[in-house]
Amino acid sequence: MSYPEITHHGAVDTVTGSCHQLHMDASCSLLIDCGSVQERGRPSGTASFGFDPEAIRALMITHVHNDHVGRIPELLAFGYTGPILCSEPSAHLLPLVMEDLLNIQFAHDPGQAARYLELISRRVIALPFDDWFSLVENESLHCRVRLQRAGHILGSAYIECDLQYPAQARSVRVVFSGDLGASNTPFLPAPKPPERADVLILESTYGDRIHEDRSLRQQRLERIIDKALEDQGTVLIPAFSIGRTQELLYELEDILRRKMQSNHSAQNSANPSGGEITAGNWSRLPIILDSPLANRFTKVYQSLDDYWDEDARLRLDVGRKPLGFAQLVTVDTHGQHLRTVNYLASTARPAIVIAGNGMCAGGRIVNYLKAMLGDARHNVVFVGYQGKGTPGEAIQLHGPLGGYVELDHERFDIRAAIHTAKGYSAHADQSELVEFVTGMNEWPKQIRLVHGEAAAKKTLGNILVQQYAREKRHVEMIIP
Repeated sequence: MSYPEITHHGAVDTVTGSCHQLHMDASCSLLIDCGSVQERGRPSGTASFGFDPEAIRALMITHVHNDHVGRIPELLAFGYTGPILCSEPSAHLLPLVMEDLLNIQFAHDPGQAARYLELISRRVIALPFDDWFSLVENESLHCRVRLQRAGHILGSAYIECDLQYPAQARSVRVVFSGDLGASNTPFLPAPKPPERADVLILESTYGDRIHEDRSLRQQRLERIIDKALEDQGTVLIPAFSIGRTQELLYELEDILRRKMQSNHSAQNSANPSGGEITAGNWSRLPIILDSPLANRFTKVYQSLDDYWDEDARLRLDVGRKPLGFAQLVTVDTHGQHLRTVNYLASTARPAIVIAGNGMCAGGRIVNYLKAMLGDARHNVVFVGYQGKGTPGEAIQLHGPLGGYVELDHERFDIRAAIHTAKGYSAHADQSELVEFVTGMNEWPKQIRLVHGEAAAKKTLGNILVQQYAREKRHVEMIIP
């Protein structure tokens, strides 16, 4: 066998379950991500991993979304004893993700959850961005790795693996993209391509589409909420606890600030109390964050503002609080959550509720949906990808047609208005994925497309092959 070799243990024909093994030589491997499958009809884990965990030299994490880290406890249970390497922000976020996952997995055994959490925390080694880290150095193999900003969520990275084979006088650069972010993502600079790669493992979530202009997405969101407020009901936004929630808060703070500035004089002269909540007046509109986990992630985001981009830090410099503004209300306990659901469902008081999970497959958003989907005064706004077979996809597809959705094995008719706010994908689109490849000084000789549906991978593969042909270059395109 010629090394390096790559085995894909997940995210092959789907966009979740990322797990890739880099065989550096016959006895030494790296594992890149170890994620859960999050689509209905697919098992989230298996009885084994298809490899020997004890043979893995190190586990490297691109970012802390569950579909990239969710099976770490299983990996430890099966005998993995090595380090968990990730960026410095991810090292702060990973324990929160693992705590939430373990508390669910070991709901009847808190002691076991605590033991796994302590074990994971001890294994984590935080690596700074942009610096090479030596991982293996012996007579036959030198391996060093480097994390570069991927722009997907705070701490997300793509991984460069530089492999040297001294006895053979050759070297190979392998790059794992992880999930690449789209341009104009709040907080985060857009990812820059690496200098070079011989082998590139590239995500392809949106390999078959171009995002709408993201610079206009805030205006679209504002128009949707304005329209929803005309119905004098609650706006429900299902959102994942990390990444999407913080982006929404960031943009809602900006909308609130602009609306309050433009309406301040008129409101004060007409009604000192601020008036009723209407499409034109958000001054008393509560933004309710009903997710204890999202609230904890948001606090970590606030504490890591050194990793924010320039625009975000400028807001802090002028005294703004993009993640902790005055109209933000957080709901923590389950009792508070139920009271909030009942109050909003019975009064239809205008409010914006952000609650997890993002695909409506669980979490607190489900109780809101059960209570409000049947009432035409309310609105549901989707701001992210809805996986196949998830309740979110069913609501998105059937809601505009007056259909129904099953939640917890019970049928609920959909009378609430359903909207999809475009431009909120946290993934690079086709043009940005192509630019990641063609922006390198030395283009990859081999590209392996993962983390995408079959159509997206095929389309992206064809586009890249055409790009190579135009430049009279050759690429080995592999679609596992």
